[in-house]
Amino acid sequence: METVTLGNGREIGDGEPPYLIAEIGANHNGDMDLCRRLIDAAKSAGADAAKFQSWSPESLISRAEYARHTSYSDTRRHFGSLRDMVERYQLTPSQHRLVAEYCAAVDIDFLSTPFSRPEVDLLVELGVPALKIASMDVNHEPLLEYVASADLPVLLSTGMASASEVAGAVETLRSAGCDQLVLLHCVSIYPPDLATINLRNISGLRQAFDCPVGFSDHTLGAAVPLAAIALGACLIEKHFTLDSDLEGWDHAISADPEELAFIASGGQSIWQALGSTVRTVTAAELEKRRQFRRRIVVTRDIKRGELLTEADLDYKRPGTGIAPNERRYVIGRRAARDLAADDELEWSDLE
Repeated sequence: METVTLGNGREIGDGEPPYLIAEIGANHNGDMDLCRRLIDAAKSAGADAAKFQSWSPESLISRAEYARHTSYSDTRRHFGSLRDMVERYQLTPSQHRLVAEYCAAVDIDFLSTPFSRPEVDLLVELGVPALKIASMDVNHEPLLEYVASADLPVLLSTGMASASEVAGAVETLRSAGCDQLVLLHCVSIYPPDLATINLRNISGLRQAFDCPVGFSDHTLGAAVPLAAIALGACLIEKHFTLDSDLEGWDHAISADPEELAFIASGGQSIWQALGSTVRTVTAAELEKRRQFRRRIVVTRDIKRGELLTEADLDYKRPGTGIAPNERRYVIGRRAARDLAADDELEWSDLE
């Protein structure tokens, strides 16, 4: 399976360290100062990318849907009407440019999820290294085809999608010219019940579609994304906030800087520890083996010429002489010299 090369040259896939996306999304709450502080914190925590969402009041939600949602009882996550929130939480084209410039200044990848063709064009113009497709658009063939035509790597979340829908999306993208695809296993519940996450889907998706697979995480805490890395996830996307008590859609289920830093450092450690399927013994272990394994010693005083039996043998440290699994070449041979009880047996001690 080949790796995927992002537009900035970063490789994602087998043999590469996990790529960590801090999903800021709309957690900037329309406040550019908060947005910059989120980017700084994501960089400090060890994230590779700060990701946003690119939509406008017109590109995502119908007029009728706005009319159905004019107020909310959950005032922690919502204020005013749906249109009020969409208008405040959007990033305008000019704000996109400011965010992209700020990410470049602090040396963190700028990514975003487009929800319409103009937003794809804007992100391509801003030089994103890849395009992310949200789970909600797995069956949005016109958008999939347009994203694929941008000739950038595509990150596709698979939440809410059946196996056949994922297969259809992959076929649509590949047929439209996408030759660098990363699938993200995802459960689009905030947060999901642990029994519904099915992290083994990561290996299932890899086998089915022969492409790198990551995990877009909506769980609380760090345990599940770290487990995903241990199961081979090449990329982790985690919602990110400075404070889970802030008002807004996703703060309550987002990782704070400490949690994101734990995922970043833990993920690197897990990746290094995964290593290879080839069994190796390190030089340090070979030296340890000499100290901690056992060798054959004799259990009694033995005269030269006496026949050695199994009862004459014991096994003690260090492992520098005749090994216990070589005893068959010792039993039945005669001593070449007088031996004292507990002497370490050497091959030269045998006739």
